[in-house]
Amino acid sequence: MTPPARDGAAARSSARSDIGLDDVVEHFTLDDLERELLRNKSGSTRLGFAAMLKFLGWKGRFPRGLFELPDDAIEHLARQVKVAAAQIGAYDFTGRQIKNHRREIRAHTGFRICTVRNAEQLAAWLASHIAQDERRVEHVRASLLAHCLDELIEPPTAERASRIVDSAIRQADAMLVATVVGRLNPGHIARIETLLNASVVETDVDSDPAERRVEPEDELSAVKASPGNVSLATVLAEIDKLEAVRHVGLPPGLFDGIAANVVAAWRARAAVESPSHLARHDQPVRLVLLAALLHLREREITDTLVELLNSTVHKINAHADRKVTEELVKEYKRVRNKNAMLHRIAEVSLAHPQDQVEDVIYPVAGGVQGLTDLVNEHKARSKAYERDKRKVFRFSYTNHYRSGLIKLLRVLEFRSNNKDHQPVLDGLKLILRFADSKTTFYPPGVAVVLDGVIKADWREFAVSVDPRGGERIVRLVYECGVLEALRDRLRCKEIWVAGADKWRNPDEDLPQDFEEKREENYAELKLPLAASEFTSALREEMRRELSALNTALPDLDWLEIADRKSGAIKLTALDALPEPRNLRALKQACVARWGTVPLIEMLKEAALRTGALRALTGVGTRASLPDAVLIERLLLIAYAYVAVA
Repeated sequence: MTPPARDGAAARSSARSDIGLDDVVEHFTLDDLERELLRNKSGSTRLGFAAMLKFLGWKGRFPRGLFELPDDAIEHLARQVKVAAAQIGAYDFTGRQIKNHRREIRAHTGFRICTVRNAEQLAAWLASHIAQDERRVEHVRASLLAHCLDELIEPPTAERASRIVDSAIRQADAMLVATVVGRLNPGHIARIETLLNASVVETDVDSDPAERRVEPEDELSAVKASPGNVSLATVLAEIDKLEAVRHVGLPPGLFDGIAANVVAAWRARAAVESPSHLARHDQPVRLVLLAALLHLREREITDTLVELLNSTVHKINAHADRKVTEELVKEYKRVRNKNAMLHRIAEVSLAHPQDQVEDVIYPVAGGVQGLTDLVNEHKARSKAYERDKRKVFRFSYTNHYRSGLIKLLRVLEFRSNNKDHQPVLDGLKLILRFADSKTTFYPPGVAVVLDGVIKADWREFAVSVDPRGGERIVRLVYECGVLEALRDRLRCKEIWVAGADKWRNPDEDLPQDFEEKREENYAELKLPLAASEFTSALREEMRRELSALNTALPDLDWLEIADRKSGAIKLTALDALPEPRNLRALKQACVARWGTVPLIEMLKEAALRTGALRALTGVGTRASLPDAVLIERLLLIAYAYVAVA
């Protein structure tokens, strides 16, 4: 007679899921030695022991209860041990017998309980092999459990596993800190410390480190600061930041072999801590945090300067476009009977070739105003628009932006992997060579490259013919043309900037072994090796989606397509969403209880009461950072969110 199942077993069994035939056969098939272990067991004990044995080999731990055993695995085991599958419900997962079973299974399989020494060894292994590259706790924990299975160690409890993971991350961080500090010479260390010490001002209030204050305009804070709007002042400020970072002179390869996410985590810690808080760390940690900040800020500031260069050139161009357009619109007047007027001017000019223009031409053309209108119309209809636009561009560049842009070109190093764009780089060198010159033209004999640098619409301004018929290159116009050519090449990464991140060498965008592991890389990207196969699939997808769009458009009641001057596509306004329920009541309750309180204050108070601030610190600093530092971090995050929103 089959023993009755324990209370709740049926409910728990209904919640279990199958794992599939392949996994069942692979992980829950008994071999001869395992069958030998069952010789003195029967009924539910026999089936339960077999389930415990095979589950340990599958997951690396014993099941916590019946609810973890897959139904199809139990049925497969029941057929092998010749016991009804339902009898698993009578197996006691909490009594004395299961302890004996675990002991026997451990002796057979070699699995052992995780001891203190094992925990230390696991933490050391994680620190050496996993945590140096991976800092996400859940991923490190997964590696811990997998390694426990490989080493036949039963995984520790969740709380103990968390402690092992935290210890591994701290050890890995200490190892990496030691590696980086070992690459710094005394000169680097002195300059980093000087940068920090210049930013921390001690006060005499109880000589408490918490009472230290920071000068608002210190150099370190300036390095951390975000750039302002596109302007000459912003360009100069970012150049000063870059020069301050370069003055420290971090050695090349300082962070070689260290994962980018680890360096980014160090940088994030340094960015949110004030100089006085940074000064509290031990010197190795302090040096590494600041070095990571300076290393990444140098790349970020370089990117910012490139973007400011592009934006400034675009801004000058847009200003010239707008100004010339306004002038043409204001001055343009259409001259009536223009052909008749020109015919009459030709007649009187031939009839009175010796008379003064003012006496003969002006009366026929309607005076000075008539001729002015005629010239303005010709100007608007010919290439005068582009000529005037270039002239305004040159004046804006010369009178306002040139000094900042020349300084910017001096601090950035432009390179190219394509010889076709070398003329632009040669043009940049020529600009810097004669940047302080006061002459209008480049000196005779200086090789000035025009092909591949100066566009056709710039040439008529850049090239001047002297009285002897020789060509001279107008220096400032040439500079304008080179800057426009540089912007075009930068935007398509034909020219890149040394030390940048976004604007770096495009060859660095792919792994160094990409060609050697081409098939693996393409498989990882889920892309075909053949270009024709990729383009065919892409073309087919575009046809399919366009067809779907074409089919759906006529049935959309909020879209109208018609031939109209304002644009062919017209969209109806979206209906306003209903106000969330209880929103008004919530607002009124907040006002009645606290008055007008900034939401940022409510966020801060909620974070303090719930302990959410602890999630904002690194593992190694949880025990040392005061709430004041954590509040500062929270406010920085919140203000950044509000600014973006």
